[in-house]
Amino acid sequence: MNTKVLINRLPTGVPGLDDILGMRGLPELSFNLIGGIPGSGKTTLAHQIMFSLAQPDRRAIFFTVLGEPALKMLRYQQQFSFFDINKVNQSIRFINLSNDLIDGSFDQILLRITEEVKAFTPSLIFVDSFRSIVQSAKSKASGMSDLQWFVQQLGMKMTSWQATTFLVGEYQLQEAESNPIYTLADGILWLTQSIYRNSVVRKIQVVKIRGQAQIEGLHTYRIGNNGIEIFPRTSVSEGYESALPATTCSLKNKRTPLGVTDLDEMLGGGLPCGSSILIVGPSGSGKTVLAMDFLEEGIRRGETGVVAAFEDSSRKFMNNKFHAFIESGRIRMINTRSLDMSIDETLHDLIQKINDMKAKRVVLDSLSGFELALAPEFREDFRGSLYRMIAELTKSDINILMTSEFDYAAVDLLLSPSGSAFHADVIIVQRYIEIASQYQRALSVIKVRGSAHSNDIRLYNITDQGIQIGDTLTPYREIMSGQPIKL
Repeated sequence: MNTKVLINRLPTGVPGLDDILGMRGLPELSFNLIGGIPGSGKTTLAHQIMFSLAQPDRRAIFFTVLGEPALKMLRYQQQFSFFDINKVNQSIRFINLSNDLIDGSFDQILLRITEEVKAFTPSLIFVDSFRSIVQSAKSKASGMSDLQWFVQQLGMKMTSWQATTFLVGEYQLQEAESNPIYTLADGILWLTQSIYRNSVVRKIQVVKIRGQAQIEGLHTYRIGNNGIEIFPRTSVSEGYESALPATTCSLKNKRTPLGVTDLDEMLGGGLPCGSSILIVGPSGSGKTVLAMDFLEEGIRRGETGVVAAFEDSSRKFMNNKFHAFIESGRIRMINTRSLDMSIDETLHDLIQKINDMKAKRVVLDSLSGFELALAPEFREDFRGSLYRMIAELTKSDINILMTSEFDYAAVDLLLSPSGSAFHADVIIVQRYIEIASQYQRALSVIKVRGSAHSNDIRLYNITDQGIQIGDTLTPYREIMSGQPIKL
């Protein structure tokens, strides 16, 4: 064979699924298994793929081996927006095999499937739930050997029919070692669902896909009115295709103002292009105010911004000025869906709004609230997930500002509760100090990666105009002498 065979890929129509499959779709004429626990959305995923692909010249047939009538299943599936009633009985046919399973044998089921396929000549074939056939086989003395013969025959026939096929069923992943289906399958999609207290988290894994490199790992997904939406797990490996435009920062020392003149001077001339900035401080120190100065400076420069606000911090951005910015579309806020979200879902929403607006400035307020808003199982890997998220955002020219509320001892210089400070290119610390029986606010620049910066500790005030920086902190001996402190 001197000519390389090219396999056509079929776009699934499921948001995010083609991305994790690695080659923008499923291989045509492939033999696929959709498995998982009850309630994880297997049938919904199968229907969503089928309604997306089915058309007059690519017809689909859906065999049900369920105890419930096909009409009952369809009544619920019709609630999703992808369901197109005009395709039913035209491009799509539904066949119920439950009676054949009860009254007949594997030979009878295979014969019925063969007859229906020959009569309709589909390009897509679905069998749901294949688990019912497996359970039937286990109840008979020679059941599993008959099942292996049945699956082999079905697989060969599917190949001869030149159809892309899907077997849908309730399986446990450990069954892969003994089930012949797994060996024959060209692709395996695995859906899981876990519950922790009041949080429900659904994940999908491409266990196997022949002829193409999938994005490995578990990817979160949601089932909504539009069906299933998958949020691919962010990768920092080479060859990973970013959803954001590549950086155009040609000058290593290119700077952009943060938004507070004196602070820009302390930073060595502003923010390096495509920086991640971490603002650390206790409650009331003005972290969100500085974030608003950052966004407002972008607006003055013709740059739009995106805000992901957690806890109750969204209210802080709804003053008259920022309400006008949001109403005019110069700033967008994302829906954080607190308490059961994943970082990949947040990143998906951020990237979508960044691309829509061509935004250059992003605010996460705050990382402390972000971690609490995650589903419990995502908190365990918060540090690693946050690293992947920041790495993705800073591949472009975007400056991302993060706030973190953390009470620390100055002698220890702990900058974040989850060890996330190493992610940041720039770190600004805000704190309270006691001077002449009063608490004053002071800030300092701890880090600007690859650049010189001021080491001064400077006092500052929070005003209606934002952050105003004062002089360098007066030495202790001058404070005790009673000299006035200039702000």
